[in-house]
Amino acid sequence: MYVHFDGYPDSKLPLLLAAYQHRFAGDLKAMARHLIDEVHHGWEELGTDLLDGAPAALRRSLTGDQEYPSLQLTNVYNTDGSPAERELITQDGTDDLDWAYILHERGIEVIALRAYDRGPVVAWDADPRGVIGADPGAWHPDSRAPIVPPRFMPHLSTTVPVTAPAPHRAAHR
Repeated sequence: MYVHFDGYPDSKLPLLLAAYQHRFAGDLKAMARHLIDEVHHGWEELGTDLLDGAPAALRRSLTGDQEYPSLQLTNVYNTDGSPAERELITQDGTDDLDWAYILHERGIEVIALRAYDRGPVVAWDADPRGVIGADPGAWHPDSRAPIVPPRFMPHLSTTVPVTAPAPHRAAHR
């Protein structure tokens, strides 16, 4: 999926983690269907509607009581003025993108595209209230994600957030 506005992990990762945990209740297929399959071209912005079903305290923590809807890209045209068809974004087509997120069964892989071709995987049970680094260099694929767990806040679950290096895979160039 393509998200036009503010794809940085300190903004997008909390929304995606909370959406998986609450709105989609751990149903990765339903989340992927909503975010990827049911969108025509991509997203202008991911909004607080992804937090539907989340506890009020978590929602406030992540949004500061600001509410804004997710918006799909509309009126997408080719340079010749014809309506654009949906394109699959591949590794070769990421030159203008800074960040990529890959949904895996065990978590979400966060890739700083200007620095790496893969990234660490953040487990789906990670607390979305953590302090998430936005420096691309900190998202090295063979290290833990730069996330500092929240302090002095009650845990949302009894599990401990875990991150792992990304799985090794051949580059598609």
